Amino acid sequence: MALGITVSSALWGTVAGAAGAGRFADKYGRRRSLKALGLLYVITAIGCAGAWGWGVLLAFRLLGGLAIGGSSVICPTYIAEVAPAKVRGRLVGAFQANVVIGILLAYVSNYLVGLMSVGLADWRWKFGIAALPALGFYVALFIIPESPRWLVRRGENDEALRVLEWTGNPMPRRELGEIIQSLAGEGTSADRLFQRRYKFPIFLVITIGLFNQLSGINAILYYLNSIFESAGFDRVSSDLQSVLIGFTNLIAVGLAMLLIDRAGRRVLLLIGSVGTTVSLAGVACIYEFHRFEGALVWCLVGFIGFFSFSQGAVIWVYISEVFPNHVRAKGQSLGSFTHWFTNAIVAAVFPIAAARWLAAPFFCFAGVTALQFFVVFFFFPETRGLSLEAMETSLHR
Repeated sequence: MALGITVSSALWGTVAGAAGAGRFADKYGRRRSLKALGLLYVITAIGCAGAWGWGVLLAFRLLGGLAIGGSSVICPTYIAEVAPAKVRGRLVGAFQANVVIGILLAYVSNYLVGLMSVGLADWRWKFGIAALPALGFYVALFIIPESPRWLVRRGENDEALRVLEWTGNPMPRRELGEIIQSLAGEGTSADRLFQRRYKFPIFLVITIGLFNQLSGINAILYYLNSIFESAGFDRVSSDLQSVLIGFTNLIAVGLAMLLIDRAGRRVLLLIGSVGTTVSLAGVACIYEFHRFEGALVWCLVGFIGFFSFSQGAVIWVYISEVFPNHVRAKGQSLGSFTHWFTNAIVAAVFPIAAARWLAAPFFCFAGVTALQFFVVFFFFPETRGLSLEAMETSLHR
């Protein structure tokens, strides 16, 4: 029970962060908002490392969750708004690639801290070391430009043109004209997200957010060591298996980044749905029949690989693309909120359900990914190669 509360405490912070980040980014700008989040990351890492009680640890994890939830909204939005259309998938996908690299480094770091034999203080080291990359993230934000689309909304067209030129847009003046046209002639009602004209993008982002987390990806990553230990692996072996999972995650995301602007978002989602369903069914059968436990790591490697190749790489790209300029940040907020709210529920429920019947969560996850194949096949449009303004017209039609 305490483990579930501790893990999910940060996730409820992400829910709040994702819900409010869109309005914050629209008011203060993408770059300024990211700077605020960078400071939160630094404070959280130091606070968790120095926590003098469980309640204090939960409070700092909640604060860290705010930063994570906000980043999941503002980072993909910012990248989508500064990236040329032909490479937008790869560049927004780089957001997920960096997440995956961070997960891998966390696994490696935890393994190395475990070898240091620092005793009861090892968890403080594992939290505190995160302050270093957080500080690097904050410093790097001082050299990036503001989003050209946010600048146009503020009437700073000349600065927006300079940003489009600086980011290598092949036809910056034409792109600026399309942005201005997409934002012109709209009343204040265009800034409201929940209206009939946006019902299809809303359906898409809620659906992809739900499927992403109901596949069980973060529940598996959060409790990975416990999953391995329940199959008979000792603690050090579990840490090593986790590093293998992290490498698989990274390789799969790298492959997806090579293909996402060629094969397209939809194809990756369909392939990933099949692969994750088979892999999760394998994990469920291992726990149900208590046989072939040695194959557990390979089933999990398969699941992580197919997930990262598809949903892991596509979700933030897709959410950042399907809303028009007026409500993109709010739409990103909705998709991220759906993602993190479902994440928090699954993370809290998973250890309780697994304690009663370990195979049950994995059977449920497999059923969800199987359903995803059909939803994507029948409803999800392809978005590769279109400018954000052209996509706005296409989805509306």
